Amino acid sequence: MRRQVCADGALGAHGMKFLDLVKVNIRSGGGGGGCVAFRREKFVEFGGPNGGDGGRGGDVWAEAVDGLNTLIDFRYQQHFFARNGQGGMGQNRTGADGDDIVLRVPVGTEILDEDEETVVADLTEVGQRVLLAKGGNGGWGNLRFKSSTNRAPRRANPGQEGVERVLWLRLKLIADVGLVGLPNAGKSTFLAATSNARPKVADYPFTTLHPNLGVVGIDGREIVVADIPGLIEGASEGRGLGDQFLAHVERCAVLLHLIDGTSEDVVADHAVIVGELDAYGAGLADKPRLTALNKIDALDDDTIAERRAALQRVVGAPVFLISGVSGAGIPGLLRRLRADVLDARGVHEAAGDAAGDTGGDEAEDGTWHP
Repeated sequence: MRRQVCADGALGAHGMKFLDLVKVNIRSGGGGGGCVAFRREKFVEFGGPNGGDGGRGGDVWAEAVDGLNTLIDFRYQQHFFARNGQGGMGQNRTGADGDDIVLRVPVGTEILDEDEETVVADLTEVGQRVLLAKGGNGGWGNLRFKSSTNRAPRRANPGQEGVERVLWLRLKLIADVGLVGLPNAGKSTFLAATSNARPKVADYPFTTLHPNLGVVGIDGREIVVADIPGLIEGASEGRGLGDQFLAHVERCAVLLHLIDGTSEDVVADHAVIVGELDAYGAGLADKPRLTALNKIDALDDDTIAERRAALQRVVGAPVFLISGVSGAGIPGLLRRLRADVLDARGVHEAAGDAAGDTGGDEAEDGTWHP
């Protein structure tokens, strides 16, 4: 059984907590019963039946809306019952339909059946709607049963019952870039330095208890970066916080693997994260991945060269040198990230518009601006 996640960290300025897995009970409305009634008018010689039909029960819908990045609202209300339809009335009056209920969820929400495995819907765009439970039809009144042989029927149908379901809502944040790395690799510092996000930054592991989203600008363009809480060995099997949040990396186009340059064994650190991504599955190990050696401001040139060379041998690709504190190397990394995101999403730009480099060079004017 997957665990319900609720972190103590707050999101944004309003103290909103992060919640990415909730259980909800829904029920559509039942239809109203049909009516048995007869005309009773003074000067009408042959009255006959005039009972109306019952109203239809309300539906239960889910809709992806803009401006939400947590399922916290569903922590305080887990039961959603649509209204029943009204019963039919005399004089051939149909009962009113029950009101629908709409569950407003963040973009990126998966709706799972009670078994937590069967995907009912995956809402990945603003405005997407899905019908979760259809309301019951209203019953027929006795007017419907009038025939040439049965001129005064005394029967009417009851309304159809509503549908009751237990569902799980699971949020997978939609970001262009997912930041992965061991605890204390400098992910939160990187996000704070490059975007408007203000994640908690401290000098101890597991500072980040929930994913943070930040919009990062480079060359007048923007990409969305998700800071995923630190992974440890065994995260894919449930150790630490990692298995709860690896799902948020599934939708990212590119992964940025940050490695703490002050670590004694950067190669071993790299192997732990790659192993966990591979063990988790869901195609994470196959995603485009950039590797960056962070905290180079705390190292001398010889150590930087030695650790970069060791990493490049195992990565088989250039390793970026950056510092989230001083900003060294970040512009080049962001340009390359953006180019890779566009490539992964299948978007093509004019040549030279998103060229990247791998060095630790500063921006052209010698200063770093987020």
